[in-house]
Amino acid sequence: MSSIDYIERIPNNVNLKDNRRLLRALEEWQPGFLEWWQQMGPEGFQTKDVYLRTAISVDAQGWAHFDWVRMPEYRWGIFLADPEPGRVVPFGDHKGQPAWQDVPGEYRGTLRRLIVTQGDTEPASVEQQRHLGRTCPSLYDLRNLFQVNVEEGRHLWAMVYLLQAYFGRDGREEAEALLQRRSGDRDKPRILGAFNERTPDWLSFFMFSFFTDRDGKYQLASLAESAFDPLSRTCRFMLTEEAHHMFVGEAGVQRIVQRSCELMRQGSADVRKQGAIDLETIQRYLNFHFSVSLDLFGSEVSTNAATFFTTSVKGRFEETKQPDDHQLKEATYPVPAVAGDRVVMRDEPALTALNERLREDYIADCQRGVDRWNRVIREHGIDVVLELPHRGFHRAIGLFGDYRVSPDGRIVTDAEWDAKKHEWLPTEADAEYVRSLMTPVVERGRFASWIAPPSRGINGQPVDFEYVRLV
Repeated sequence: MSSIDYIERIPNNVNLKDNRRLLRALEEWQPGFLEWWQQMGPEGFQTKDVYLRTAISVDAQGWAHFDWVRMPEYRWGIFLADPEPGRVVPFGDHKGQPAWQDVPGEYRGTLRRLIVTQGDTEPASVEQQRHLGRTCPSLYDLRNLFQVNVEEGRHLWAMVYLLQAYFGRDGREEAEALLQRRSGDRDKPRILGAFNERTPDWLSFFMFSFFTDRDGKYQLASLAESAFDPLSRTCRFMLTEEAHHMFVGEAGVQRIVQRSCELMRQGSADVRKQGAIDLETIQRYLNFHFSVSLDLFGSEVSTNAATFFTTSVKGRFEETKQPDDHQLKEATYPVPAVAGDRVVMRDEPALTALNERLREDYIADCQRGVDRWNRVIREHGIDVVLELPHRGFHRAIGLFGDYRVSPDGRIVTDAEWDAKKHEWLPTEADAEYVRSLMTPVVERGRFASWIAPPSRGINGQPVDFEYVRLV
């Protein structure tokens, strides 16, 4: 088990003190990171004590320490999962060879691009969410937001470590650029489209955490299979923290659903009159965030995905559990296609269909969460079912980017889309109503009218614990 050295200026478990060149490079980057955090981190709460967890080791059990911390003083650092003795490459052309401890020259550009793209999502999330603290539904939720934010900041450190340690001057320049791009900026936007969308309210935040952070889970899990062992170890530890982000999203939406169902069961057919969010609006927000997140997986047929796999740079979700030869040179996989006005399935080489296979895993995982939301609705005796829209709905990337697809999977005309889109996607009236609910609730143990309290607190603390000290 690797403990984390918190005596160092940059906490780490990679023996930075033995690599003075790398340590100096990271110490030169650190002030820029802290300046970015002050400018683009949670607005209005930088001097408040927050009940945050901090990693004290990288093993799966008992690795988190809780205490009140001011976010700019959070101990960001570099933590890799423990190495696997004798690890070999589990897939691709290099299957069975020893895992790489350095970057092979022929894959340098590919690995750098993957690391930069993943790294760019981390500060983008913080930027998207920086105003949410001012409209928090409770201190409990405020604390969860800040926990997600500081861990996204640490995940940025994880990718910057790899860039600085293994990619020389190019890596240092890319690390600087990660602090210069801004979510939604016209001139220097973030790399991926979903990370330039606004997160204007807490319903959007919970949906983002459930759907978009879940994409992060699958991307990190695929990179955790990489033959490049430092990347694999970095992503394995990041996945430990990512689980909490998805919990925040799933539990947040579930509590909104629960509150709406409670009011409906009491006879309030129009829960908006009671200051809650109706299930129809929740469905429209679900449709939007799910569809935007699906685009993050890329095109259904992708030669880039095939190259990542054959070169052993990026594997599949749970690669070692797949019951095949882990090389896929002769295998096929079904992907969607459009035939006339219908969506059909056709077989493509499995190597070029890897994006779609990962998207399939993601959709199945999302469905499990939606099933849990629907269980709450059923338990309240309400005849409504939340549903994931068809994977082609509201897509901008890949095959479906060229078509209009209804939530039930029909190819529709532009005229039908224009007539029905207000039923399928959040309207400006929906957004205005949701924003009208976003008034802060900061008294201990109190919650906004539109969300139910959680069933338990954080780290064994009561629900009405002082999770953020505002005074």
